[in-house]
Amino acid sequence: MNRWIASSLSLLAMTAVASCATVPSSQPSLPAQSAVAFDRTSERGAWSQGLADPATGRMVTPDDPVRIASISKLVVAIGVMKLVEQGSVDLDEDVSRYLDWPVRNPAFLDRPITLRMLLSHTSSLRDGDDAYVVPLGASVKEALGDPAVWDSGHGPGEGYFAYSNFNFPLVGSIIEKVTRERFDIWMRREVLEPMKIDSCFNWPTCSDDAIARAVVLMQGGKAVRDDLHGKRPDCPVFVRDGEACDLARWRLGENGALFSPQGGLRVSARGLARVGRMLLNGGTLDGVQILSPHSVETMLAPAWRFDGRNGSRGGESYGVCSYGLAVRQLASGAPGCADDPEGKGHQWAGHAGDAYGLRSGLWIDRKRGVGIAYFDTGLPAELPPGKSSFSAPEEQAFRRAADLIDR
Repeated sequence: MNRWIASSLSLLAMTAVASCATVPSSQPSLPAQSAVAFDRTSERGAWSQGLADPATGRMVTPDDPVRIASISKLVVAIGVMKLVEQGSVDLDEDVSRYLDWPVRNPAFLDRPITLRMLLSHTSSLRDGDDAYVVPLGASVKEALGDPAVWDSGHGPGEGYFAYSNFNFPLVGSIIEKVTRERFDIWMRREVLEPMKIDSCFNWPTCSDDAIARAVVLMQGGKAVRDDLHGKRPDCPVFVRDGEACDLARWRLGENGALFSPQGGLRVSARGLARVGRMLLNGGTLDGVQILSPHSVETMLAPAWRFDGRNGSRGGESYGVCSYGLAVRQLASGAPGCADDPEGKGHQWAGHAGDAYGLRSGLWIDRKRGVGIAYFDTGLPAELPPGKSSFSAPEEQAFRRAADLIDR
């Protein structure tokens, strides 16, 4: 049995949340794992195990922020829906209107691309060998000039799904252009703070307390992200080798990739649970309306479903068979799909994350009025397959979180 899986199985019976205390450096380094279960009004249970910072022996808690990977996309979509409600953007308008330059697949120049397409991964954009990681001083417009980032066989408007990170740097640029503000600053003030979540994209806007509690992402025994040593990173954005990290070079709407809207959200499991509670309550959290019920329904409802021909079940689409606006539906029942990691047929909606040795999830079951948020770290790049399109460790993490619902 995989050593990590065996270790995780032995931890399933542990329900107590670890404190912020440190452990002796001689203790084996357990990967950080955390989970929170919740319903519409409160938390059902929480669980944590392992080290948030192996160098200091600091134990992880459900309040410690981690680079949550692609769940970031769901949170960005909340921001887009706020702009829709304000009348600043339209989901079905040509996004060229907001950017002042044409956004077109070169093989389909007559077809506009819309925010609905970007959020549902039906825009025909592809990642093009990580071309979506656009350095400071460069622009998303320039990056889109590479033919490798476009699907020449399936154009926008065809309803063909292929998961692509590049959709979200473009969304980030649009948010900047219509708000006249830097992406991470606007998202913190207008989306995260109203939900009372101490969270941020790439660290600049998080509190000092969040910085001190950062979870270090480990892979292969090495720190690969967020080894902060209690201070903000010297450079929170990607720069070319030899270039200065000077945010004075930032230009409005030029590079929505800078603060990683596709995966750079730093948030705790407990913070994610607050996002889930808001969605369960139709846009309201603790009496504060974040979104309208219509906006929540628009996000959660399937915008695309696999019919055997209109997308890939695996590979670039990660086994997705039903998808809304930055929201995936599980146990979809689509033909040939194995998208039920829990194995109980419950109709979950939410998003998964996968990067730098982390796997994460935020899922809600509106029928039962419950949800789960979790992350596991320290995982190798190659994971053993599970019984579904999720890996075995991901299924394990999902079920461990779901078990908290009824405890």
